Amino acid sequence: MDQHTLRPPAGAKRSRLRRGRGNASGKGTYSGRGLKGQKARSGGKVRPGFEGGQIPLIRRLGRKPGFRNPFRTEFQAVNLRDLEDRFAAGDVVDGEALAAIRLIDDAGEPFKVLGDGELTHALTVRAPRLSASAKEAITAAGGSFEELAPAVRKVRNRIHRRGES
Repeated sequence: MDQHTLRPPAGAKRSRLRRGRGNASGKGTYSGRGLKGQKARSGGKVRPGFEGGQIPLIRRLGRKPGFRNPFRTEFQAVNLRDLEDRFAAGDVVDGEALAAIRLIDDAGEPFKVLGDGELTHALTVRAPRLSASAKEAITAAGGSFEELAPAVRKVRNRIHRRGES
């Protein structure tokens, strides 16, 4: 066995690099820190988020907390009192009927029927969402309901740019 044929055993890890132990080690003199400056000094660390005196990102951003999901589905609210006033007994209430009487903006937009108000006559309600109180009121009035899958719609861009509102 010769010295030039020696190999570490399989799975052995290399020892960590010992910096600053003379030039013969390969990492002497400046020990990989370069010349001068804050990061060359002992204890010379830069705190997280420090950007060299430039206003840091955390201070450039807005102060309001929270997150507004640009991909969320917004449901337009339709109350039972509106259905009571505008539909006769036995009518079918769906997106097309609500858009025709201008209770919602578009027949393809998702809407939710809420239980605010009284319902005295039977209606057949087909909606993407219904509140629990609306379901109870519809069945109590002798009507029926059907929950539909909300239509896939285009995503509106809610990113506000400077100068735009």
